[in-house]
Amino acid sequence: MHIISRKRLNDYTENHPETKSSLQHWYKLIKSQDYISFADLQAVFPSVDQVSGLTVFNIGGNKARIIAAIHYNRRKVYIRAILTHEEYNRDRWKE
Repeated sequence: MHIISRKRLNDYTENHPETKSSLQHWYKLIKSQDYISFADLQAVFPSVDQVSGLTVFNIGGNKARIIAAIHYNRRKVYIRAILTHEEYNRDRWKE
């Protein structure tokens, strides 16, 4: 899968260095395969959810959440936001 954009991951880890290894691991897993469906993705990421038409990944045991739009047919993952667990729970990202 092609991830757009790696810069969001790098920017997030600058402010939240405790998530760096977990985000790197997520990046490697996403990049290494072409997922053809949500079920295929869920086989690798059991805690992934679909919320409001977006895909939400739980990173590092609730340290962060990646909110992404995934286009399986184009093999692209668009990172919409990376939030702390607390920021995610405020639900402002849905607006």
